[in-house]
Amino acid sequence: MMGIVYSLIAGVFISFQGVFNTKLSDKAGFWFTNAWVHGSGFLLSLILLLIMKDGSFSKFFTVNKLYWLGGVFGVMIIFTVTKSISALGPAYSVALLLITQLVISMLIDSLGLFGVDKVPLSANRLFGIGIMIAGIIVFKLK
Repeated sequence: MMGIVYSLIAGVFISFQGVFNTKLSDKAGFWFTNAWVHGSGFLLSLILLLIMKDGSFSKFFTVNKLYWLGGVFGVMIIFTVTKSISALGPAYSVALLLITQLVISMLIDSLGLFGVDKVPLSANRLFGIGIMIAGIIVFKLK
């Protein structure tokens, strides 16, 4: 149940963040905005780390180095979401983002990539993706 709650909250934050970043970028410039987003996120994360004492610097070096790229992906996510919202508007942009995210996540699941448990690809999953794509087409019709 909490996974559903966290997912719904994340969806709200992602939608707000995309619009806020686009508006800030329009006035302050994209790379300033990206630096601000990641810098303010770093400060909040550092404060929470110090308060909650949840983490281990020594264990950080035991993780596959590929997984250190999360911050790099974050920069690219902010860049692409900001540019897509500027070009397409929030609703259409986020709809395409979610479909892409779902398809890639489904591939990661079904192939068991990056150490996740394999989840077999089923007709129901493919049908669900098809319905979502059809929904975006209907949503975008004029």
